[in-house]
Formats: sequence, structure tokens, C-alpha cells
Amino acid sequence: MPGQPRPQPVSLPVPASSGADRIAAYPWQGLTQELDEHGCAVLEGLLSPDECRGIADLYGQERHFRSHIHMARHGFGRGEYRYFAYPLPALIGDLRTALYPRLAATANAWNQRMGIEAAYPANHVDFLKACHAAGQNRPTPLLLQYGPGDFNCLHQDLYGDLAFPIQVAILLSQPGRDFAGGEFVLTEQRPRMQSRVEVVPLRQGDAVAFAVHNRPVQGSRGSYRVNLRHGVSRVRSGQRHTLGLIFHDAR
Repeated sequence: MPGQPRPQPVSLPVPASSGADRIAAYPWQGLTQELDEHGCAVLEGLLSPDECRGIADLYGQERHFRSHIHMARHGFGRGEYRYFAYPLPALIGDLRTALYPRLAATANAWNQRMGIEAAYPANHVDFLKACHAAGQNRPTPLLLQYGPGDFNCLHQDLYGDLAFPIQVAILLSQPGRDFAGGEFVLTEQRPRMQSRVEVVPLRQGDAVAFAVHNRPVQGSRGSYRVNLRHGVSRVRSGQRHTLGLIFHDAR
């Protein structure tokens, strides 16, 4: 709102390496193959336990967020989440910027296989400029919080005409210690076939990159398009925090 002070950059634990360095250390040829074959790929140990706790602790600090969503009010499930405001915490913005070019190569290859003419620029700054020119200027990275009985219905995070087809979720809590249940779930609707379900096991600090909406699948007569949705199963006990990195901004 006019006159309201902009949030200041958040002080989080100093990363052991920059976002670019830690992203470059992953075996991207294998991760790309996982994305192509299964629609998702896990980056193990992307964040340290201290980094996870530092980000999760931001949830109660309203000044760092632009909005607060209670899922039950909108029929999204049960639980809640907050969208970060710009400027993003340095660690979160660094990872978003560093992940994008690796995923853009896959996104462009998918569009070619699906006959979609749109091509994504090589760096995230240029893609955000396109989003903002299209009226999508609200940041989309978000912090999700679940308690006992909470869940997230299957959905797609599309916030305007421009949508990047891959996003990343990072589990900030430790399964079996901080919470039970709450598995990440990905479903894939295939033409003239029953839907396929993928349950992705994650540990604290692991990130999963996954298809947001559509992706190509190789068939006997070439590639065909499948439709994906993602969600979180019921948390049976404890508290679960997740960081979501969406690469397009919202209207």
C-alpha cells in the first residue's frame, strides 16, 4: 500500500557456497533425464538444516510477505501459505536465479517437442522482464505451513498468460522428526489412459523440480502431451514447512 515501507532483505545463514556454485555441482544430465522420463527430479541436500530452519522461521514475520492464504477458505485443501514480497531473501533469490537457466534448457526442449513456439530466455532477469511487461509483476516464491490434518489439493500454479513449465519445492522440515505423512504427490493425466501417480520421498533440504502443467512423453508415434497436477497428502502429525520456487510472476 502507498506509504508502507518496503521489507528489507532478510538475514539468513550464510550459504556455504553461492547458489550458482551449488546448482552447478549437481549431475544435470541425469536430472534432465529424470525430468524427461518422470516429470520430476530430486536435488538432494540443496539446503543445509540451518538454512532450512532459517527460512521456516520467517513464516511468522509478516513484513517479508505480500499475502497470506488460508487454503480451506478457497477450497485448496487445509493449511496455509505466504507469498514473499520483493526484495526476496538473498538466499531464496539466489537459488531462483541459479536454477532457472538449468531448467530453461529443458523447458525449451519440451516446447519444441510439443509444437509450442514460445522460447524462454537464457537468464531469469529477462524472463521476469517479459512477465512484468505482460502485467505479471507480483512475486510468486512462497512459504507453506501444514499442521496435523492439513493437505494440499492437486493443482497447477499458473498465474497469468506467461508460465514457466517447471517449478521447484524444497522441504524445510525433517520427515519422521518434525512431521509424519505429508508426502509430495504428482499426478499425470495421459490421453485415453488412466492417470499415473508419482509419490516423491524427500528429506530435509531436498528439492524436487517438477512439471507445472504440461510435458511431452515419447510414444510409439512421437511425442504426446500429458497434463500434470501436484499436491501434498495429509499431514498425520507435527508441522511441515516447504519453500516453493515458481519462476514466473503473477498478475
